[in-house]
Amino acid sequence: MEILNRKARYDYELLEKFEAGIVLTGTEIKSIRKGSANLKDSYAIIKNGEAYLLNMFISEYKEGNIFNHDETRSRKLLLHKNEIKKINDKISTKGLTLVPVKLYFKNGIAKIELAIARGKHTYDKKETIKQRDIEREVKKSLKY
Repeated sequence: MEILNRKARYDYELLEKFEAGIVLTGTEIKSIRKGSANLKDSYAIIKNGEAYLLNMFISEYKEGNIFNHDETRSRKLLLHKNEIKKINDKISTKGLTLVPVKLYFKNGIAKIELAIARGKHTYDKKETIKQRDIEREVKKSLKY
């Protein structure tokens, strides 16, 4: 089970990737296992030496009764202190941000892949679409 942030690859140039654990409640993990999560508008910040994931949408677990979670609460990310320092040094430069790319399970534990990213301009996005179309045409012509 993988939940991808397809918009991140389109909107940002991904420079460096990191794997982090994520602190979740019981109803959140059950909802993610069902595939009811969305990374589209989410981003990560570093505050007071700790990393947090903001705006990640995890829908309510239907059988969760009164112990259900808030759908877009900020969630703490589990990284080593030296990784947090390294990431903070890199994103402190202008124009770089920390975006989640993928949410997946590794040995039964939820992990999130974060990327240090630089925003693309509209002409860069058009170039990406053009390259993708060219590659698709080449593959199609090689197939025949």
